[in-house]
Amino acid sequence: MQRLPSIVIVTAPTRFQGLVARWGTKGQARFRLNQAASHRASGEQAATQVALSAAVAEADFDRYESEDRQYQSTLDRLRRELDLGFPLTVVERRFLPTYEFRNAMVVVVIGPDGLVANTAKYVGDLPMVGINPDPQRIDGVLLPFDVGQARMAVESVIQQRAHEKRVTMAEAILDDGQRLLAFNDLFVGRRTHVSARYNLNWRQYSESQSSSGVIVATGAGSTGWLSSIFNMARGVNAWTGGEPGKTLKLAWDERALAWVVREPFASRFSQAELVAGMLEYQDELVLESLMPEGGAVFSDGIESDYLEFNSGTTVRIRIADQQARIVVP
Repeated sequence: MQRLPSIVIVTAPTRFQGLVARWGTKGQARFRLNQAASHRASGEQAATQVALSAAVAEADFDRYESEDRQYQSTLDRLRRELDLGFPLTVVERRFLPTYEFRNAMVVVVIGPDGLVANTAKYVGDLPMVGINPDPQRIDGVLLPFDVGQARMAVESVIQQRAHEKRVTMAEAILDDGQRLLAFNDLFVGRRTHVSARYNLNWRQYSESQSSSGVIVATGAGSTGWLSSIFNMARGVNAWTGGEPGKTLKLAWDERALAWVVREPFASRFSQAELVAGMLEYQDELVLESLMPEGGAVFSDGIESDYLEFNSGTTVRIRIADQQARIVVP
């Protein structure tokens, strides 16, 4: 018997759920948060500061609990809105790397924004509908719909009349075939963020380097981690009397990637001439690890989902054939 295609809802644990999972109960989580605030304040000016810190911690906990109630309420309503006669599956973020999306026809992501970026790496060519669970607290750049619009958005996908925004992704491939996609950016370096050693190869150029790692950004990621590197470079240039450079911004669907070496160190054994560039379609940035341990390639800031990049390993970074499909109004 042929299975009906399914609708998948992707969720993330709230901050409140994270606290309760860590400490076991709501009461214990509240106590630990207040205790941590009191310890921070105890070295400062006695009772008044301690009382103030405790009040702030209590307010933080109440806010976390309010966020959780809003998220769970939105999820409950979303389930009802998407009762369209198709199987409905809820998948938590931590199960994304192993979940099989083969029978899904649409993936509904209930924010925050970063969850859309995380999900895009695993869903293949499926369209994604981003739902903002709390518009008062979440900007929702990747979450263009509220829960009241969810049914309409999903129906537009099912009826093949949805409007979509295509997003270029980056791809890292090891010489043994392991592969990792990135919605915003890839990082190649050391997991501990100490100096990384590697050979960098770009087009006809090659260099042995020691740095804080290499960032490769997509158009979607060009306003994130990459922008902070430009901010630093501009500030240093201004401080030393140089001409400030322009911030690089790429369109989300632009078939290009930007790469930057973080804090390259020049020495007898390492160079710092190849520090930035663009990867066009079919270009590759090739890095060969010179690190006996601790080398890693991870994407979108998720260090727990990584490829090992130790001595003897080569990684090739390029524009991925796969593009993310974001449904828009």
